[in-house]
Amino acid sequence: MENFFSFFGIDVQPLLEKTFLGNPIEKLFWALLVFLSIFVGIKIFKKFILKKFENFAAKTETKLDNHVIKILEEISEFFYIFLAFFITFKTLNLNQEFEKILDAICIFLAIFEIGKVVNSVINFVFENTNKKNATTFAGIKLILRIGIWSLGFLLILSNLGFDISALVASMGIGGIAVALAAQNILGDLFASFTIYFDKPFKVGDYIVIGNDKGIVKKIGLKTTRIETLLGNELVVSNKELTEIRVQNFKRMRRRRGDFSFGVTYDTPIKKLKKIPEIVKNIINNEEHAELLRAHFSVFGDSSLNFDIAFYVDTQDYDVFMDIQQNINLKILEAFEKEKIEMAFPTRTVYMQKT
Repeated sequence: MENFFSFFGIDVQPLLEKTFLGNPIEKLFWALLVFLSIFVGIKIFKKFILKKFENFAAKTETKLDNHVIKILEEISEFFYIFLAFFITFKTLNLNQEFEKILDAICIFLAIFEIGKVVNSVINFVFENTNKKNATTFAGIKLILRIGIWSLGFLLILSNLGFDISALVASMGIGGIAVALAAQNILGDLFASFTIYFDKPFKVGDYIVIGNDKGIVKKIGLKTTRIETLLGNELVVSNKELTEIRVQNFKRMRRRRGDFSFGVTYDTPIKKLKKIPEIVKNIINNEEHAELLRAHFSVFGDSSLNFDIAFYVDTQDYDVFMDIQQNINLKILEAFEKEKIEMAFPTRTVYMQKT
């Protein structure tokens, strides 16, 4: 640089001998060039090179390259600027205390950005896995996130000069004290992990717990939220859900239906024998329905009673009730055609003169 100005007859030696923060002006000038080069290079990378890769990734079938581009785009502008400053200042002679502060800030920002990247990768992996295991994966994601940010926090403390081993030990002792003071909260927390991994139910399942029933809407760290048939929200602690019986109707392969009816005592034997066959044909001809049994079972007080049982291969209760309705109507039609009368409570009184 000195030769360049000397060519024009300019004496810059006095200027170069001046210092700023212990660094010659010439060194500061080259540091500024380094900063501008890095800053402009980052801008070119984000505006042009990254854009080219984004257009290329949009044409491929895989989603991985799109996600890599997304991760790079989500890195904050402030981090890039500070990185340029950090590299620039490292070329200068700085006092030790200032360098420590600079290093600490850089480590903090780097760990924060790395945590964001790892978290984004975790989301990508689990978003592209089997949706049937969404409840389990939600628990795994939660554990991984806690682990990642806890590790990042410890790394920051370690680089700031703290004794991590002593901190971890004190956290362990403190954790025991907290655990004793918050047994109910921790009980619900560990119960949520049990639900995540054991999977007695998942979001979207229709369950019955005691006298309450509804659809699972959210499984949280402390409670599970259920939308009841009335439309209101029922909030139940996770610990309670792991200690009581839970009926999960979503996992039913088929539903069983039972009903009975009675015919009058004056129904001819020939028609009584036909009734099981009539019911069998009606149920087996109904789509998704299968007869289990149909029997003349009881001599009632005012009727001859038949018991019917059948299966419907559906989980949907509305579909089940539609099929049950069709069966009932077709039985009434068949009995009307065969002139078989349904019984209703009657009593015959015989009078005798004395």
